[in-house]
Amino acid sequence: QVQLVESGGGLVQAGGSLRLSCAASGRTFSNYAMGWFRQAPGKEREFVATINWSAGRTYYTESVKGRFTISRDNAKNTVYLQMNSLKPEDTAVYYCAAGRNSWPGPYSYNYDYWGQGTQVTVFS
Repeated sequence: QVQLVESGGGLVQAGGSLRLSCAASGRTFSNYAMGWFRQAPGKEREFVATINWSAGRTYYTESVKGRFTISRDNAKNTVYLQMNSLKPEDTAVYYCAAGRNSWPGPYSYNYDYWGQGTQVTVFS
């Protein structure tokens, strides 16, 4: 089992920045690829970004490329999502997820463990 706890969400003006953190406990963190997903009110959960175990490979959904950066610190069992130039359409609950698959990609079914989420609200 892997337990994931997100933090860092909040209320921010458009154009601002937030950094989300996801702390993992349980199994060996470096064995897992990590991802961030988000779900806006009335919408399906969507993929945001993913990073492999070594941080040597990342992938982003098109709408956040150039604005968001996913990173991880295996020594701290933590994955991050740096979000810059935030837009109102980024408003959502953000979830981190851990996958045993070496490269789970943007597919939620490839992730085995999920956090409870953290709210991000961007106002204009």
